[in-house]
This record gives sequence, C-alpha cells and structure tokens, in this order.
Amino acid sequence: MSSTEDAGLGSSGPHSLYASMQEDFKLFETQSNFYMIGWDRSGVYRVLKIDRLDPSELNISQGSTPYTKKECYELLKRIHEGNKATGGLKLVTLCYGIIGFIRFLGPYYMLLITERRKIGEIFGHSVYAVSKSEIVALQNSTVQCNAANSRDENRYKRLLCMVDLTKDFFFSYSYNIMRSYQKNVCNYKSGHILYEKMFVWNEFLTRGIRHHLQNTLWTVALVYGFFKQASLSESGRDFKITLIARRSRHNAGTRYLKRGVNRNGNVANDVETEQIVSEDVPEYHPMQVSSVVQNRGSIPLFWSQETSRLNLKPDIVLSKTEPNYEATRLHFDNLVERYGNPIIILNLIKTKEKRPRESILREEFVNAIDFINKDLPEENRLRFLHWDLHKHFRSKTTNVLALLGKVAACALMLTGLFYYQVTPAMKIEGYMSLSSSSDADTGDISPHTSSDDDNEDHDSLEKKSSRSKNIANTKCDVKPPRLQSGVLRTSCIDCLDRTNVAQYAYGWAALGQQIHVLGIRDVPAIELDDPLAISLMGLYERMGDTLAHQYGGSAAHNKFCKISLA
Repeated sequence: MSSTEDAGLGSSGPHSLYASMQEDFKLFETQSNFYMIGWDRSGVYRVLKIDRLDPSELNISQGSTPYTKKECYELLKRIHEGNKATGGLKLVTLCYGIIGFIRFLGPYYMLLITERRKIGEIFGHSVYAVSKSEIVALQNSTVQCNAANSRDENRYKRLLCMVDLTKDFFFSYSYNIMRSYQKNVCNYKSGHILYEKMFVWNEFLTRGIRHHLQNTLWTVALVYGFFKQASLSESGRDFKITLIARRSRHNAGTRYLKRGVNRNGNVANDVETEQIVSEDVPEYHPMQVSSVVQNRGSIPLFWSQETSRLNLKPDIVLSKTEPNYEATRLHFDNLVERYGNPIIILNLIKTKEKRPRESILREEFVNAIDFINKDLPEENRLRFLHWDLHKHFRSKTTNVLALLGKVAACALMLTGLFYYQVTPAMKIEGYMSLSSSSDADTGDISPHTSSDDDNEDHDSLEKKSSRSKNIANTKCDVKPPRLQSGVLRTSCIDCLDRTNVAQYAYGWAALGQQIHVLGIRDVPAIELDDPLAISLMGLYERMGDTLAHQYGGSAAHNKFCKISLA
C-alpha cells in the first residue's frame, strides 16, 4: 500500500462525534482497499477505508476529519494517481448505507443497500424500505483464499441471498424506528447501543463495524415486520394513523420450527405492535401525538409440534417441564422491563376439545401464571384472561369484535396510552432523532437503567415538555403528557389469525381514545361500522397477512369481514 493512498486518512478516535446524518454513499475500490464516501445535506463529506489484503479480517478505518466536496475529490484523485500501476481508483456502486458484514469459511462480505424507496414519514423523519441490495466480497481477486470458492462457502452465500431484503424490512436515518414513540420521547438514547435492541434485525451483521468505529454513520438499522400509514379526516381535522409491527430477532424462526420459549425467556414470533395517531399540522405549529403499544408472542412454555404432510393439525407436545417455570418467569420479567406493569395476558386458545391439543397448553399456562404470581406483590401480579375465540366465533348470537372490544377497553383502562404535544422547540432540539455518535447514552431523562428498554418517568417528561417550550419561546398551551404503563400480551397457537383479530379489537378501542385525547371527537368511542374503524381494519388485515407470511408462509385465514358479522 502506498503512502499516497493513505494521504489524509487516519483512525478516528473511539468518541468521534458527528451530529449530521449520512444518507448517500459512493463505494470506490483499488486493488488493496475499498473507499466509501458518505455525505450529508450540509455538504460534509467523510471517508471510510476497508482493507482488502486480508479478507479474513475486518480492517476498517475512518477519516479523522470531515471534508468539503472539493477536498474529498482531491483526496480521491491522489489515491487514483498513487494506484495507477494497479488499475487506479474505480467506482463500484452508489449506495444508501451498509447492512453489515458477514464471513462464512473464507473472506468477509459487505451487504449494501443500492436502491431504496420511501414508504412513509414520522414527524418529518423519512422511513424507507430496501428496493435492492448487493453483496460485495472484500477479497481482492489477486488474493488467494482456498475457502472462497469452496462448495460449502457457495452454499452459505446462496442461503444468504435467499433472504429477500426488499420485503418487509424498513429503516430510518434520523428516527429510532426500532423503538416506540414513547421510548424515544421519554428515554432518549443515541449511538450504536440502539442497534443492540431486540427489534434490529441486522444487529449481528453491523456489530463489527459499530464497535470498531464507535458510531453508526455508515450502517442502517433494519427492522423486520410491517409499516403502513393512512391519512384520514374527521370533522375537518386531518390526522394520520401509523401502524408498525416490529419482530424480535431473538428466538427467530418459522412456525413449527420455532415454538414456545427458550431458556433465556425469549419466545417465538415475538412482535411489538405500535399504533400512532398524529395531527397533520404545518411544520411550525404544535402537534398532538398519541401512541399505544401491544405485544404478541408464542405461549411461553417449552412445547413443540412435529410437522407432517398427513396431519394438518399435528399434536402439541410439552417437551420440557420446569418445576419453577424459570424461563416463563424470565419472559414476563422482560416484558415488565420493557413496558412496566401491569402485564395483561389474553389467551385465545381452545378450552375444550374432543382430542386434547390446545387445552394441554392452556392448563399448563394457567399453572405457570399461578405459580409465578405467588411470589409477586398483588399490584404487580400478572393479569390472566382466557378467552376461547373459537367458542365465541361459533355462537351465531355473538358479535366477536364487540366483545373483544370490551376486553380491550378494560385493558386500556389499566395501561393507559401515550399522549404528547410536540412543540416546535422539540423539533429544534432534535428529539427523536437517531444520533450516529458514540455509544454515550446522552439525553437520558429516566433514572432507571436496564438491559434493554427503560421505564419512563412522568415528572421528567413534563419537565422536558416545559423546557422545550421555553427554549423556543413558543406561545402555545402545552397539555400535560400521558403515559402508557404496562402492556396487553395476546397469544393463540400460532399468534397469527386469532391474535390479529384481538389486536385489531385493541387498536379499534385505542383509536377511539386516541382521537378523543387529540380533541378530534367528544367521546372516546368508535362504532364498528364507522369509516374510521373500517379504515383501521384494513391496516390490521394487511398487517395480519404480512406477519402470517413471515411466520407461517401463507396469508391469514380469519378475515375481519367474516368475524365482524358473527
């Protein structure tokens, strides 16, 4: 490597801070290095160098100082001149961020987003999906690696290419899309610590570069699940509904292959669903926002099903019993850590069967909840409700959604929902932005520190709202914020069809309260045949189909139009 090639490049310190977001990149190559150029909207350019001479190691360095556009291209010109003898500097591709690095048996590969599409916007922050991705081998063609073209290496590469990143993955450069709105407002976090959350699909792929550079300037945090928005109007007031489903990366896998809980308390098909309702107002006006979060996940016991083409309903087997239900307890401890108390459990599986299948799990789940509750103070005990959806569905005189709506309304009374008035000052201060700085946990207003997400502090939230108002000197009345504490956790066998119906009922009940707290309606209720409820139903149907395809391989079977008529 020539000294000219390194001109102007140095190793960034472990606490280099950059406030701006990079969204556009160009990847260049010489025989011995890749050079990635990234720039932000303010015209600041930065350079990342990736070594190609030892493809079995991830050797990355970042320029110690930012550049102007002119300085950056002068640097590239010097690199080209210094490497003319071996082909010079060549443009490889334009891209929109690094998904991560991976190594199998031979060299490292770099995964890039080469095309993107905008799918929505949250409070001025763009949300994107991947339209096209590319895998780039770090290995130089002149460097010999016996494993690089081996049969096993090629097999692993083919398996990686089978992951379709253009379906159901989404990201944002400037908004913490992997966290709920309440978490972002109440407990601001920055840096690559955010990537370690359970809802970042490519946490492992980005771990090497994040920990080496101590920033997230070059990578994007991909969330796997569902994202959809709808613009609605009521009484001359425009507002937007955003529905987000975030799949956990823990205990991940498809139906039948992944069931129940693991020893760490992580369950299969763990999905956080967030429903955000926000006013459509001019940029410099106060904006009211409300959000509510619910959860779905496999029944947290050790159980499995043996698949068979001859048996469409394979037997359910309790594969392991724990006398103290430690894994189940860990799961609910984690839910409390993430959402606070109370934890409300809605179990939708069958009560009676001619041949016991689901009822086996029901009985054991009740035993587990009873055992865990013995050690909890009364106010923190798990609230368990068994509601046989199949039995209610078979009843011709029962309106399933109406009954579920009453259950949801009771749950909402216990947990509350999140409400916040975003003043122009908060936009000036940059709340909710995804900082790509070091791992410093700056701006945390909560006194709690936990391993994943922290509980919120109501007094701190009010102080933050008041402080922001004073900074902007904005003359507007700031309504007191409201917090959600606790969560409704819904499950059936697959956590797909029945669960999605119950989640819609909860979203329907929540929407009435959300538009009421925003002052759009005088009463906190919406009829099932209301156009708003029908629009929301369409969102939940699409979400249900998407999650069913991800976990089960086919669309949801229970359609709302049939259930609502029951």
